[in-house]
Amino acid sequence: MRVVQAYRYALDLTPVQERAVLAHAGAARVAYNWALARVKAVMDQRSAERTYGVPDELLTPTVGWSLPALRKAWNAAKRDVAPWWPQCSKEAFNTGLDALARGLKNWSDSRAGKRAGRRVGFPRFKSRRRSTPSVRFTTGAIRVGPDRKHVVLPRLGRLKLHESARKLARRLEAGTARILSATVRRDGGRWHVAFTVEVDRAERTPMRPQAVVGVDVGITHLAVLSTGKLVPNPRHLEDAAKRMCRLARRLSRRVGPDRRAGQRPSKRWERARRQVARAHARVANLRRDGLHKLTTRLARECGTIVVEDLNVAGMLRNKRLARRIADAGFGEIRRQMTYKTTWNGGRLIVADRWYPSSKTCSACGTVKAKLTLSERTCTSCGLVLDRDLNAARNLAAIARAATTAGSGPVAGRGADHKTRPSGPVAVKRQPGAAQAGKTGTVPPQGGTAIHMLTRAER
Repeated sequence: MRVVQAYRYALDLTPVQERAVLAHAGAARVAYNWALARVKAVMDQRSAERTYGVPDELLTPTVGWSLPALRKAWNAAKRDVAPWWPQCSKEAFNTGLDALARGLKNWSDSRAGKRAGRRVGFPRFKSRRRSTPSVRFTTGAIRVGPDRKHVVLPRLGRLKLHESARKLARRLEAGTARILSATVRRDGGRWHVAFTVEVDRAERTPMRPQAVVGVDVGITHLAVLSTGKLVPNPRHLEDAAKRMCRLARRLSRRVGPDRRAGQRPSKRWERARRQVARAHARVANLRRDGLHKLTTRLARECGTIVVEDLNVAGMLRNKRLARRIADAGFGEIRRQMTYKTTWNGGRLIVADRWYPSSKTCSACGTVKAKLTLSERTCTSCGLVLDRDLNAARNLAAIARAATTAGSGPVAGRGADHKTRPSGPVAVKRQPGAAQAGKTGTVPPQGGTAIHMLTRAER
């Protein structure tokens, strides 16, 4: 199985090497801003001419904003715009032009309705202080050193790694990987290099191919599995909040930059800013490490994983829970599950966004129209169960129902609205039911049942 994945390593740069990388990142920013100003000037000129009644055939000719068109225009003007261009690799300018071409295409597709999701705004100019410095290399000498502690990049030369690149080096030596590009970026006060690699991965099978697990994510517990296991929420941001507040106050008391007065930041301000950046980067690294361990373990052990299609962007609008939801990383769990199940030979089933996993009783299948946070008991069969565990069992029942029916994976009930009042399906109960004479659904062999609303019930 051939996939494209990334290998990311921290760098230990000397002051000379850091200045060289910053120069390349600055060259990318200059090319980006120049091309954006050119495109924007032509668009503004054409808009102004239309207000004067100029016919379309007499308007100022448009300029292409594809990568080849931008690169051709830059090569024609770079001697006047950037006389120092020979000091940097051509890949530095190509980095900025490629970012602009993708930004303009996303904006155009979003306006035309060809791009899903939130509307994309028009690209903005990049600031030297606020933009994240990065440069991407796609051609030239890009390789890992024989000692696996250094990498070689065009014009930047031999850069020392903070850790060994033996995992990538072994694949390159075995011929099962090919480097496509390398991106050098400063993140959290440290420089990193990320290799985009085409890897030939061996076919794998989960440890328990027939195992089905439903995963319900939350704030109290990061994940509740249908097996009953609870994954605690580490709450890295909450633990580091006191220290981060202290560092932020220290930063606010230093003499920072002021563009209106032409004031440059003090060295104490720069040092405090780096401390704040490192604190945020540490929280992000801890969160990323925990999520990778959780998703990797589930993908390697279970053959089928069922998760919910959560509206994370909408959940973040809740001012009381936004910080804790963002700290948990619901969207990152779903993203990692998507590709890790493919790599390990499993399958991922995504339940419909409107599927009432918490409102459905996992024992009798009764669906409640309203469910308060304090409710733990089913009014039909008397089952007392934790809300999250009940939701996880209902998610697992989706995969079991699909396997039993032999119709492949099902994505919830396919609804497009919230749950409406509805009783359980009237069927004859099996001997030993919780309460004889009441209506409900017959649980499958897995021990859980799921009530699917029909069109008439909706």
